[in-house]
This record gives sequence, structure tokens and C-alpha cells, in this order.
Amino acid sequence: MAVERMKDHSLVSRGGSPFIRILLLEDSDLDAELVLATLERVGIPHAVDRVIERDAFRAAVRTRCYDLILADYVLPSFDGLSALALAREHCPGIPFIFVSGTLGEDVAVEAMKVGATDYVIKQRLDRLPRTIVRALAEARAHSEREVAEQALRELNETLERRVEARTRELAEATEKLELQVSEREKAEAALRQAQRLEAVGQLTSGVAHDFNNLLTVIAGNIAFLERVVPDDRSKRRLDMMRGAAERGAKLTAQLLAFSRRQRLEAKPVDLNHTVASMRDLLQSSIGGSIRIETILQPGLWPALADPTQIELVILNLAINARDAMEVGGSLSVETSNVTLPAPTRPTDPPQGEYVMVAVSDTGTGIPDDVLDRVFEPFFTTKEVGKGSGLGLAQVLGFAKQSGGGVRIDTRPGEGTSVRVFLPRSVGGVEAEFAPLVLGESLIGEANGSPVVLVVDDDSDVREITTSILSEAGYLVREAGSGMAALKILDRAQADEFDLMVVDFAMPGMNGAEVAREANRRRPALPVMFVTGYADTAALRQAGEVGEDRIVQKPFRDGELPRKAQALLRTSRGQDNVVAMRRDRSGT
Repeated sequence: MAVERMKDHSLVSRGGSPFIRILLLEDSDLDAELVLATLERVGIPHAVDRVIERDAFRAAVRTRCYDLILADYVLPSFDGLSALALAREHCPGIPFIFVSGTLGEDVAVEAMKVGATDYVIKQRLDRLPRTIVRALAEARAHSEREVAEQALRELNETLERRVEARTRELAEATEKLELQVSEREKAEAALRQAQRLEAVGQLTSGVAHDFNNLLTVIAGNIAFLERVVPDDRSKRRLDMMRGAAERGAKLTAQLLAFSRRQRLEAKPVDLNHTVASMRDLLQSSIGGSIRIETILQPGLWPALADPTQIELVILNLAINARDAMEVGGSLSVETSNVTLPAPTRPTDPPQGEYVMVAVSDTGTGIPDDVLDRVFEPFFTTKEVGKGSGLGLAQVLGFAKQSGGGVRIDTRPGEGTSVRVFLPRSVGGVEAEFAPLVLGESLIGEANGSPVVLVVDDDSDVREITTSILSEAGYLVREAGSGMAALKILDRAQADEFDLMVVDFAMPGMNGAEVAREANRRRPALPVMFVTGYADTAALRQAGEVGEDRIVQKPFRDGELPRKAQALLRTSRGQDNVVAMRRDRSGT
């Protein structure tokens, strides 16, 4: 038989007074009505669920929450003691009162021994309200006492744990403080390292610039002497001198790479293609006894970098790895897409997405005392004559100038992995174009020989520059400073000069400032920069400056006149378009 709802008082009408749910186990309808009538005199809002059979009673005490159970002792297929056992099994804290017409004194006492709260005989139902009130009060007091006792037990049980927890918190706070002190010390050490590298970088960039000026004079005069020296012995000596100048130029290029002053032409690069195309070069450079493995990630992002410089970086790292390995080692070149968190070391890149190329070896590894200095220029553990100490410095400078960074993972006796991170390019890889083929010389054109204003504070370098341009057929005027050049422009006619060639690093006004002032006076006058290093940000202040407007010192064969010629062709082409437009408009 299912649970039968006998009476249900609305919670809304009780105004916040106590409310109890009662489970009634009674097979007699008449007795059930008498019990319900008696419950009305209790004065407590209530709801009664009536059951008769065992299964219904078991389901009720297992699934519903009651405040009181009233049970007959004798049932057709069930008895009160079985009901009491079920109630104590599933809801032991609920008051259980027998309401029976056949319950004797001995049976009642025995029932209370096994868990009944009280008993009332049906002939004395007037006692039922008082019994219910007392049972509910005792149950509530018992519950409150149990809650208090449980709280006390928990307090006693947790006191020691709280002491241990507090002790552990203090220990953790102490450990955290020690960790913060350690991290601060590491941060201070990293800052000192970064400041040292920055100071060395500023020093090397200045040295490289001055050295490039010297090499410009040396290489330029060697080129002039080679044309007039007749005997072979003297030509061989000039060849040796030119070779030494070229090695010096490579050395200054490495210095500029470390100091982040080299000129980079960043473009989207497919590093998978770069690594694959270099395999034969790497094998021939490190020898056949070392096994080379390439691990190229499919779907690699394009990297934003100078393609020529990244090839030199990979080759540089491969040669370093070769020198660190015994005969028969292995070298791997790996690419992957990575997303990096905030940097923790000066050599780390900023947080963001990068394309990584890693060169790993199975060599001797790098000791900790050496690892702290590997990026310093001229620091090397190789024998004299076997290394300049600029390899990793150049790698770091290239990566940082490109917007990335470098990390080294090494274990002494097991090997080293150098990972170079380059910024992810948002565009695709550009197709390669054939180099520009210049046409005939401007000399002999209807406009006559171009007139060039050369501005350089170093008289020896200026003499080389003017000589190269003069031999190429240009008419040259010189200025030893930016102010002198501007005075010449102020006194000259509007179209007297076709081109201005300016040294970037000069005292007083640098090349960018000179170009900016010259543009105010002569907006149509094209400007080309010669420099021992290219500070791209400063050059951009003078306008859009690309590869076609920068010539690196020392001058390479024919580069200065070729770029001057190309710039003049572009400038004159634009002037012709403007002139045609003016003719068509009648102005």
C-alpha cells in the first residue's frame, strides 16, 4: 500500500510556527481517525503520512524526512518491533512512539529497551499529545546535545591539527619568504647581467662604428692602389691586405650583431625550408663523422626574420656543436611553434607566439660557471686561434634585434640545446624575386652628370666616398658636418643637387637629423645613408628608409655607385610623372 497523506497544513498559514511531519503506521481506519483527531489537540502544525505494509513503511523511512513516527504494535503481516528496527536502521534519531491497544507492560518496557521513545495505549489517547510534546522536546534536546558534543569532539580532535596547520603555515610563509628573497637575488643577478651586456653592447657598437670607418679608408685605398700597382709582388701584398680588411669587416659585423646595431631586412621566412636547404651545407661544414637529424614541425608558422642572418645563425650554432662533440656524435636541428610565458631571464623573449629553431648536440655540455658568460663578446673556452668568442653573442644580438630571444639547455657530459625564438609573422612567406638588374650608367644622359653632396665628418672616409663617386662619373661636393651641408643647400639653386649622401653617425647633427632638415629645404632631394651601423628607428625619422637607401661601411665592390644610380633613376622617374601631370593640367 502506498503512503497515504492524511492531513497537510499549509506552511504559509503557520506564520513561522513549528511544523512537524508524522509517519503513522496503522492498519485500522477507525483507529487512524482517532489518532488524527487526538493530534489536533497537540497544537503544532503537522502533516501525516499513513502506511500499513512493511514495504511502504521501509520506503517511507528510507526516502522521506519525518519528525515523529507513531506505530501500532500488531499489524496483519507486520509487527511494531520490526518497524522499530527499520526505523532505528534508517533514521535512528526520530522519536518512535507505540500507539497500541494490546501492548502490555512487559512488552512496552522491552520495546523501550530496544529503542522506542514511549508508548500510549489506545484506551488512553488523551495522553498522546503530552507524550508527543515530551518526545519532540527530548529529541530536540538530544539533538542539540549531540551537536554540542560533536562540536566539542571536533574541537578537541582538530585542536592539534590546527596547531600543526598553523605551524605548517608559518613554515610555508618562511619558505615563501626565502623563495622571494632567492628570486629577488636571481632577478638582481639577471638585471646586472643585462646591464653588463647592454654596457658591453654600447661599447662594442661604438668600437665597430669607428673600426668600420678605418676599414672604409683601408679598403678604399687598397682598391685604388690595385689599379696602379704594376708588379705582381705588390699586388699579392694588396690581396693580403684586402683579405685582412674583409676579415675585419666580418668581425665588426659580429660586434654589431651582438650590440643589435646590424641592419636587418626582416620578412616572413619558412624555417622548415631554410633548414632543409642547409642540410648539405651543414654536413660539409661539420664533417661526415657527425650524424645530422632534422625534425621539422608540419604546419610551421612563418617567422619574421632576416633570411640571410638566420642561415648564419644556424650554421654558427652547428659549428659550435661540432666543436663540443667527440668524433661520432650527433646533431639535430628542430623547428616548432611555441607560445611562451613572461620572460624570466635577460635572454628570454617577451611573452607571445614564436617560431623556434633549435640546434642540439651530444657533446660535453656547458658548466654552470661558463653558462653565465657564454653570451659575452670575446668570451671563449676554445684554444687560441680556434674561436673569436662572438658566436653566441652574435646569435643573441640577432634574436633580440629581431624581437625574439635565446635559451640554452645543457647538461655537462650529455649535450647542449640552443633554442632561438623568432617572432611569428602574421603574413605568409613572400616569394623570392630576382635581384634588380641595373641599366646603363646615368653618365651621358641628356640631364648631364648627376651632382652629389657628400656629408661626412671623417675627412679620410669622405675622401674615399667622393673618389668612388667621382670615378663613377658623378660630380661631387663635400661637407664636413650637417650644419655645413645645410648652409650649402641654403646657398644653392633649387635643382643644383640630384642626391645627398650622408654619414649617419656624426657629432652635432646625426645623419637622420640632417636628412630631416634637408627635406624641409629640398623635398624632392633624395638622401642616401652610409653607416658603420644602422639605427633603423632613428633613420625612419628621416622618412621611409629601406635597403635601397643604406650603404654599409666598409663599402663593398660597386655597392655605393649602384645604389646611388638606382635611387636617382627612381627619383627622376617620379619627377617626370609630376611634370607630365602638370603639363596635362596646364599649371
